[in-house]
Amino acid sequence: MAVTSLLELRIRPDRLDDAPRMLHDILEGTRAFAGNVSIEVSRDVDDPAHWMVVERWESVEADDAYRAWRASPDGAAPLAELLAAPPVLTRFEDDAAI
Repeated sequence: MAVTSLLELRIRPDRLDDAPRMLHDILEGTRAFAGNVSIEVSRDVDDPAHWMVVERWESVEADDAYRAWRASPDGAAPLAELLAAPPVLTRFEDDAAI
């Protein structure tokens, strides 16, 4: 079953100028990862440091494999240096019954 993962980011104010380029580079690996369907990035209209990454995955297993890869030395990305707070991940499964 497909899953939508919402990754809420708080960007450090002193890194707002660097963040678009760096996040674009980081997300290249996400987009190329097996099972990724799509990614969108949105910024809060009232708070330029508040971003939301919306990821669509073919399955929870694909998303889990991606998260494990990002936690490994091979998949590690410099996201933490952009952040003012730890990212918040929320995942939703599609419900075909609705």
